[in-house]
Amino acid sequence: MIIGQAPGAVEGQERRPWRGRAGQTLRRWLDVDEEEFYATFYCASVTRCYPGKHPSGRGDRPPTRRELELCRFWLDWELRLLRPAIVIPVGGLATRRVLGTARLGDCIGSRFELDEAVAVPLPHPSGASGWLNDSTNRRRLADALDLLRAELEALSA
Repeated sequence: MIIGQAPGAVEGQERRPWRGRAGQTLRRWLDVDEEEFYATFYCASVTRCYPGKHPSGRGDRPPTRRELELCRFWLDWELRLLRPAIVIPVGGLATRRVLGTARLGDCIGSRFELDEAVAVPLPHPSGASGWLNDSTNRRRLADALDLLRAELEALSA
């Protein structure tokens, strides 16, 4: 299960998750094509509606606290219903929601136990994020992707 922040504008138009540029980057990181991506992962988000553009014009507006609370039930329900073996929170907001961690640098490249699942957080693949501009963070991403590949291989074995 992949958990993002919120649908983007492209996702709203195409009615499918991870369809924009960030989704292309995410699939490249995971080394899967579109067909394999959608066959392998159930995709959800912390909020369910496109929040609109950020006032600065760079990226999307983060959901408000009220929007997060209104959507809390849906993600909790999906996790209970689906009981995924692997949970991949993507980005800071999804990682905070799923793991309760405050900083990406404290968790990217690590594996976490999450009830009956394993969680391997990833940074957001959006070009609006500058997190990957730091070489240490790029190494953390490489470590996280290695962990994730190992977990996926173990699951399919």
